[in-house]
Amino acid sequence: MVTANGNHGNKLKKIEKDIIRHENIFFAPALHGRLEFGAAVHRLFHGLKPQAIALEYPPTVSEPFLQGIRRLPYLSVVLYQEKDGQYVYLPLEPQDAMTAAARLALAHDVPLFFVDRDTEGYPRVREPMPDPYTVTRLGLAAYAETYRRLIGDTGSLPEDHLREVTMACHLQDLAGRYERVLFVCGLTHYPAVRRLLGEHLALPLGRTYRKGVTLANLAEASSREIMSEMPFLAARFVRAGQNGEKGTLDRLALHQDLLAQAGERHLKNSKEQVSPAQMSVINRFSRNYSLVQGYLTPDLYQLLIAARGAVDDNFAYEIWDLATHYPWQEENSGLPTLRLRGEDLYLDQKKIRFYRRFRHFRRRLVSVPVKKRKKEKVPGQWQREWEGKYICSYPPEDIIIEGYGDYLKKKVTHVLSEENRRTQPFLASMLDGIDLRESIRNWHEGRLYVTENRPVQGRVGEHNQESDMALYATPAGAQVIGPGVSRCEYGGFMMTYPPLRVYDIWQDPFFNGTRTKAERLLMAGIDYSKEKFVAYIAARPPASRMKSLANHYGKKIIYLPLGQFSPVMLKKIRVFHVLDGQHVRAYARDFIY
Repeated sequence: MVTANGNHGNKLKKIEKDIIRHENIFFAPALHGRLEFGAAVHRLFHGLKPQAIALEYPPTVSEPFLQGIRRLPYLSVVLYQEKDGQYVYLPLEPQDAMTAAARLALAHDVPLFFVDRDTEGYPRVREPMPDPYTVTRLGLAAYAETYRRLIGDTGSLPEDHLREVTMACHLQDLAGRYERVLFVCGLTHYPAVRRLLGEHLALPLGRTYRKGVTLANLAEASSREIMSEMPFLAARFVRAGQNGEKGTLDRLALHQDLLAQAGERHLKNSKEQVSPAQMSVINRFSRNYSLVQGYLTPDLYQLLIAARGAVDDNFAYEIWDLATHYPWQEENSGLPTLRLRGEDLYLDQKKIRFYRRFRHFRRRLVSVPVKKRKKEKVPGQWQREWEGKYICSYPPEDIIIEGYGDYLKKKVTHVLSEENRRTQPFLASMLDGIDLRESIRNWHEGRLYVTENRPVQGRVGEHNQESDMALYATPAGAQVIGPGVSRCEYGGFMMTYPPLRVYDIWQDPFFNGTRTKAERLLMAGIDYSKEKFVAYIAARPPASRMKSLANHYGKKIIYLPLGQFSPVMLKKIRVFHVLDGQHVRAYARDFIY
């Protein structure tokens, strides 16, 4: 029996919240594939030092199962066919409690036993389960015991009863042979197996051998779709083993790490910083969304919805790409490769109906709202193929920028109209109408105020059709996102009408007196504008010498602070794409997001 003396007693004290014990059988009830239960198994193993481990798997799958365990962290699937032709598969994921227990048993030479009953035609069952994050805070014992008290073991299917009697019989045998036995099983079977351990049982008859049980390698693309956890979390579980931290992983902390890494990639790929305020919105929204759905922590779907709303689709894509990437892949493993998509499986091009043999916990089966992007066959391929000799624009973006120019013209005209508006007390004429605001403000005087809209003398020199443009931006070809498609970002631009008049202002010595690129654009606007007013939108107002220059040419600069404009629209027009020839326009939309 277990004693609490010395170092072993200290280890037991550390895992006190996880210990569930019936004599010398220690239970580790789990939800299949969930991170918290894999971490709990590690805590129990290193704290208890069990002399034997029992798994809720039948001995008929033991050989390929152990072969798959030895392949970890590469992903494998145990596969076999039942009498009715139905294929059954069991994915071996590193963070799964039973997979983790088997791996520990092999690594530390602890005897491993398969104590379940092989059952044909086991029904597919989906049951609501408590959020596994509770285990991180309360411990495994409180989680499993609360489930046992509330649910109990009533109403089991006949197949379940035979399985649970089989497991209890094998555990009674192991309890007589080993001092400490760690039993890892599904949470739904824990109440019945624990009760049956106190009864006199006879082992039910059952299949002892199954023909055709094989092991398959899971395809890389499939690992993004069918793993029980985000592959990002599974990978962190594997890496945590190098530092002995598997028992202390926290899902919420890993979510923050995922968001931080996605933010770095978003800054690199989209040149946009995700602000702390946006991160706060993502965390708050995803938390509330998960609570509404009845869970304590958000899943990938909820994180993506929050990221897309708080930032944009590009940031949501970075999260999806990171979260669904599993780094250990072995396509040429010598095993058949299993390809899964949704409810269909493909084993060496042979279609198999999706069917999972073991009960499991699954929160959502909906499509992730992120458009998958085409990727290079070889890293750097698109960059090497870029020539940049006959570049052209992307027409949909031309329409957007011209439309925005027209919007700016109207906004400046409105500003000028407001500046020319005069308010005065009503005397003999209503002029252009009553100024209600001013009349109410001066209500104590007992008189009305009227407004006079004076006409604006002059217009803004831009047009809602095609214009000439001068700009500075990131170099074309520096960031190639598709074959012949380069992503660029404006630093600033100048638009003027009519077109076909602007010489290269960056080579024109007439503008050499300017000190910054923004001043050069402004001076070019003053020089080329055929109208009196030149709109200048920037974070800071123009220098006084630029105003003097405009006055010298009979022009006036109308300054509008950048903060007055929608940041969403500014972000939209700030990014544009340069195409490596007009033929690229035919497929550019497939690579522009």
